[in-house]
Amino acid sequence: MITPVSECLYCSHLPILDELMIKIADLQVSQLFLFKEQSHPGRCNVVYNNHGVELDELPAGEREKFMHDVATAAKAIRQSFNPDKINYGAFSDKLSHLHFHLVPKYVDGYNFGGVIEMNPQKTYLSEAEYREIIGKINANLK
Repeated sequence: MITPVSECLYCSHLPILDELMIKIADLQVSQLFLFKEQSHPGRCNVVYNNHGVELDELPAGEREKFMHDVATAAKAIRQSFNPDKINYGAFSDKLSHLHFHLVPKYVDGYNFGGVIEMNPQKTYLSEAEYREIIGKINANLK
């Protein structure tokens, strides 16, 4: 079941998008967002530009560009925060918009060895701290 574009937080820029994330940058065929909830320092979301597609439905060239965007974002997170592992999640049961969660994990950090929680609602930062994280990631996107 495809979520209508009018109900898609990414396509329609619904208010909840600004409550959950901050846009970092435009990539080749996607956008990179920082999750405001930062239990996993550097957690981001790579969101494909078009609505209603699955990864396997993308034409090969688009899929390659999207996965390049995911890898570029992961590399920037790794260079910015030096996580022990990055978990990747593509969960879209109720939202028909292709996106990948990039969740840096740290051996002594929150939930290491556990399953990704969508929104643990434990760690929120100041505007200055968000700007600092976004600056680090942007500097490493090059």
